[in-house]
Amino acid sequence: MTEVAASAIRLLLVDDHAVVREGLRAFLRLQPDLEVCGEAADGEAAVRLASSLRPDVVLLDLVMPNGDGLSALRLLRERAPSSRVLVLTSYADDAQLFAAMEAGAAGYMLKDVDPDALATAIRDVAAGRPALHPNVARRLMRQAGQPEPGLADLTARERDVLRLIVEGLANKEIAVRLRIGEKTVKTHVSRVLGKLGVVDRTQAAVLAIRARLVD
Repeated sequence: MTEVAASAIRLLLVDDHAVVREGLRAFLRLQPDLEVCGEAADGEAAVRLASSLRPDVVLLDLVMPNGDGLSALRLLRERAPSSRVLVLTSYADDAQLFAAMEAGAAGYMLKDVDPDALATAIRDVAAGRPALHPNVARRLMRQAGQPEPGLADLTARERDVLRLIVEGLANKEIAVRLRIGEKTVKTHVSRVLGKLGVVDRTQAAVLAIRARLVD
């Protein structure tokens, strides 16, 4: 068993299938920077455990008994706001996808994802970066071309920052790419979120993809 790092990302696994949780747990144990701190088999237990354990990331299925995943997601954002929610599900229909993003999901992955890609997505979400399964991104693109409120108000530099947010870059990486100060990047990000009327980088990335601001 791999030794867990002192600053490991703490995870709450939420899935009503025990075999899925067991498989996830077995894989995550191999990651030195990821630690499973709890498990839940339904939405009610997920909210209760997240409120007490305060995990860094909640890995959440959307189809569960005793409170569906979307209801749990909304309650998680309310009662455990410091915990970021990464959806991990078998379904990617548009209604569910957009509902999850609007409810505050920090990322959306499908269960056919490569394990290493899932580990990367967990790290991205924990760091405040968006994480979208390729098929999910394609579904967002199908809705592309629609005008999004606030995009027209962005300056050229703010659009540059938004494009790099979609790429998953952190503020420090954006600063290096654009050759500006990290504090300046932070200011730009804050203004982008404010103009778009969203609360986090994932929602900003979704708007950018839908508006074809990026490929």
